[in-house]
Amino acid sequence: MQQGFDAMARRAALLAGVATLALCGAARAAEGPAPAAADGATSLEEVVVTAQKRQTNLQDTPIAISAMDSEALKARHVQSVEDLGDGSIPSLRVAPFFARKSALTIGMRGIGALGDANQPARDQAVGVYVNGVYLGRAQGLGSALYDVERIEVLKGPQGTLFGRNTEGGAVSIITKAPTGVFGMNTTLGYGDYNAYKAETHIDLPEFHDVSVKIDALVSKRDGTITNPTTSGQPDFNSYDKRGVSLEAMWRPSSTFTADYAFDASYDGSTPYYVQLEKKGALALAPLAPAQPDRAKVANVGVPLQLSEGDTWGHRLNLTWKLADNLDLKSISSYRKLNQTQFDNGEVALSVFAPNAPFGRYSIARVWQDQYSEELQLVGKTDRIEYVGGVFYFREKVRDNAQTPNSLQWNATGTAYTTLSLDFNTIPLDRASHVTTTSYGAFGQASWTPPILDDKAHLTVGGRFTHDAKKGDLDVVNGAPPSYVDANKNTITGKIPLDASWSHFDPLVTLAYEVTPDVNVYGRWSTGYKAGGANSRSLTYRAYDPEKVSMFEIGAKTEFWSRRGRLNVAAFSGDVKDAQVDFNVLILNNNRGTLETTNAATGKTKGFEADLALVPMRGLTLSASYAYTDIKLSKAFNPFTNAQATIYPLYTPKNAGSVAVDYEHPALGATFKAHFDANVADAQYTSTTDPTLSDKSFTMNGRLTLADIHLAEGSPALQLSIWSRNLTNESYAFLRNYNAALGTYAIFNEPRTFGVEANVKF
Repeated sequence: MQQGFDAMARRAALLAGVATLALCGAARAAEGPAPAAADGATSLEEVVVTAQKRQTNLQDTPIAISAMDSEALKARHVQSVEDLGDGSIPSLRVAPFFARKSALTIGMRGIGALGDANQPARDQAVGVYVNGVYLGRAQGLGSALYDVERIEVLKGPQGTLFGRNTEGGAVSIITKAPTGVFGMNTTLGYGDYNAYKAETHIDLPEFHDVSVKIDALVSKRDGTITNPTTSGQPDFNSYDKRGVSLEAMWRPSSTFTADYAFDASYDGSTPYYVQLEKKGALALAPLAPAQPDRAKVANVGVPLQLSEGDTWGHRLNLTWKLADNLDLKSISSYRKLNQTQFDNGEVALSVFAPNAPFGRYSIARVWQDQYSEELQLVGKTDRIEYVGGVFYFREKVRDNAQTPNSLQWNATGTAYTTLSLDFNTIPLDRASHVTTTSYGAFGQASWTPPILDDKAHLTVGGRFTHDAKKGDLDVVNGAPPSYVDANKNTITGKIPLDASWSHFDPLVTLAYEVTPDVNVYGRWSTGYKAGGANSRSLTYRAYDPEKVSMFEIGAKTEFWSRRGRLNVAAFSGDVKDAQVDFNVLILNNNRGTLETTNAATGKTKGFEADLALVPMRGLTLSASYAYTDIKLSKAFNPFTNAQATIYPLYTPKNAGSVAVDYEHPALGATFKAHFDANVADAQYTSTTDPTLSDKSFTMNGRLTLADIHLAEGSPALQLSIWSRNLTNESYAFLRNYNAALGTYAIFNEPRTFGVEANVKF
């Protein structure tokens, strides 16, 4: 069937190219040469960001930021944060947690997890925020995005204004607010692998100063790698995303706004397939040969079920205008997450023994709820812009896991049977729970001194944060844990965690307006990732925060009458007390154990550039590049009692993205074309394994005929054809080596494509 899809895709790509030429030719023939643009008609649009807790022009904001608006996200067919893993923002690296699409690993500038961040008492290095609300877990980040206005990627430590767990940077997602004017925007789509999509966004008319907006969506696709079972099991790499959001904004006066939102989402997915590229000494029997390129059918059929994530939450944003230049803001939120992770994608990493069970089925569950409150005072005087505030965060998380075998060999390895599993009777391999509380106070002020024609700006800031984590390791490797207490007594029972840390993150920035179109800046900032404990260890020993200090210099420029924009930044940073995982297998145990220590230091340096050009009306060319060089020290491995080389994860040395966007009147409507290409060097995907992934290349495209009116005054219709990985490139984004098993890898998705129809009232 996939061969048929491939043939269809090739024909669709050919037709798309012909259609592009035909439509462009028809438009130009009908309208003649494009007239010269009036002043400002051919220029780049202003980009507004909120990186400073207030709305500012991107070009005036002395931070390296990449911003992607709703049109750019639609052009790339981005449905969730996971889709940004193709490298469309080169500095931002997004990857699944090993084979699991239900949790994401996010890094920036070489700063990310050096191990398993998929744990209750462990945090990520890049913070993710939705409308100002921090999302505390790696689980749930793959949920579908609602009607996004823009995504801001803030590069480098953001410890002063965004707080803990932003040592690499922050991803801020802002959704569209209610307008108070009736409108409906509905999209229906269908694609290969039986994919379909339906979403609608409804704005209701303002009533008694209240504006209401409703968002709803469903997006589903079958797997891309066949699971060869006879029992109707789903295939690998499928998804099922659904959700609804209700937002109400009350504006009783010009000085007060209350914005309440409720959202609920479901995210179901099956894991990526982990395939054996080259067999090791103890690899699977001849029934499962090595697969050196991206597989279309798995070697062995396995039981699979959707990993299911249910999230819901409330948000209340309040804004009081206390004076003309002084606002008091409150962001309150309560969120809850229930996530199952059923990962049976690693069957190729099994060994053969006559009549022995195999096929490790990792079954993990996470329950989380979080509450956060942030108060901000945002104001300015003639020469000072300032923001100050306090933040509180409380999170309760518990998890458990089972790892039974799901299959059994026959005596010769020529066949296998599926084992009957009752999860209610299978003992837990591990279980833990933890409560995290964090509070902080922050302030930042930018001063424009009365010198140098008011072109210099000095910003200083700082944030004090206190973190505390309390919990227990309840079960480890299928049994009650044991530990040695302070009196050197061996205790069998729950291992407690009771640790706290305090941290101060300063910031200093000096910016100067060389000309109205050229701004340069220098910035020193710090950030940290909170301490914690490893729930996969035998000891549950607390480890300390990981810290980053970084210098950055940059320039933000516009030229050619605002038809060109070039923003560049160079950085150099130090990593201290890096949280590194070490692991060891336990005989006759499917899970093994991990230990996390503050074992390494490091240095990261690099260069980033974002370029945009409008050479003619309707045509926009853009390009981004990131060079990152991070080196980590050797670290003491507690299992081998020796120094081990540590490799930075998911950090290609060179990564880049280019895009072409074209828009022109055609056939009484508007023709739009988008193509982007994203490349990256090979990268390490294990902290202790020097095996590299493949270099990556991905091309995406979208052709649209918009503003179609079937009759005068009728709603606007838009028809689109899209494709991700248009050229069907195949590369391993994760690759590891094991002497016994061999070399195994996870490959990127094959080409996907589809059509969409959008109606806007």
